[in-house]
Amino acid sequence: MSDEITLLSEEELLSGIAAVRSNRKRKPSKKERRAQRFQNFLHITLTVLGRTVLCVFLAVIMATTGLCVALNMIFNGPSPAARDVLTMSLLEASATKWIPALFMGQEAVVQIQNSGTELFVEEPPEEAPVYINTDSSLTANSDEWKDYPDGIRIEEISGDTYNAYVMIVRDPSRIYLATSSERFSMSIPGKRITEQIEIEGAAAAVNAGAFYDNGTASAAVGSVPEGLVISGGKVVWSAGSAPEEGFVGFDQNNVLVVEDSMTGERAMELGIRDGCCFGPVLIKNGNINNEVYNTNSGYNPRTAIGQRADGAVILLCIDGRQAGSLGGTYADIINVMVEYEAVNACNLDGGSSTVMLYRDTEGRYGTAGQVQMINNYSLLQEKPRKMPTFIMVRPIGEE
Repeated sequence: MSDEITLLSEEELLSGIAAVRSNRKRKPSKKERRAQRFQNFLHITLTVLGRTVLCVFLAVIMATTGLCVALNMIFNGPSPAARDVLTMSLLEASATKWIPALFMGQEAVVQIQNSGTELFVEEPPEEAPVYINTDSSLTANSDEWKDYPDGIRIEEISGDTYNAYVMIVRDPSRIYLATSSERFSMSIPGKRITEQIEIEGAAAAVNAGAFYDNGTASAAVGSVPEGLVISGGKVVWSAGSAPEEGFVGFDQNNVLVVEDSMTGERAMELGIRDGCCFGPVLIKNGNINNEVYNTNSGYNPRTAIGQRADGAVILLCIDGRQAGSLGGTYADIINVMVEYEAVNACNLDGGSSTVMLYRDTEGRYGTAGQVQMINNYSLLQEKPRKMPTFIMVRPIGEE
């Protein structure tokens, strides 16, 4: 081995130093460091977002699958009673009426619709007109009204499957049908009852008749009525038909008229001042509608109207589709109306339309003078639906 040391020339030394420097990692600039941090943040964000979306998607799939399995067990399981109740409850809601046939077929659905529960079998007496006293001055000083100077009394009641609210209005002349527009059109949206009661300056209100509803979120839903509508003694709408046959309205004598069907011409002959279509008729001239009582109806939110022999009007709203109140059947409505001595009564639109409002003049439910929501919305419902017709109660003294 040689012990000689090779000396580099100055040129070779400088070239080696330059090579070493070029191989060193260059320190990034401040701008480059910011860009790198943003790229890292974006990568982490997209990764987290993607995983979150995937988890939500899988949760929805699992929940939907679980719901379908549960529904299939009920529709095709060992309990005909549970199947029938669920079927009728879903059929009465516009957005879910297609579900039973999906699991059982349309033929089975029709069979359930046509079956009866035979809860009430008493034969009705021969129908005869019932005299209605509409002179509210005769009842003004009765003990029933001594604590209700505005002539409106509200009671909360409950049944096995529901909570409900009964509003009794002493003077039937205060009840009228309000409309969302002077000219109904699919291009003119309906109004929410909370808005309409303020427009009218009314003392109380409940939802009224049938309206266009294709089960979607279309702006046309709630824009026009279905079936005959009379307001202020005039026919304001006559197209379409209600999903449940029936007509209810007040004549010029403030008597509640309930019929299975009605034409505009006949309504004018009867002197109907305000009315709309929905049904079925529950009680007529003191006689319970046995066919309806025995109907295999579902548990749903309900609205109904009736009249006592002394002329007082009964407005009923049953809460439904809630954890604490499943809803009521037609038989439940009839039982309540009988308990409150209705001689005529008819079912109104229900489901997510069911709403009862009261202008709290005495401060019984909150701030005096403010409109209070008396019943409770259905599950997943944040505000009342838009609709074209409303049953309103005029303030006392404006009859």
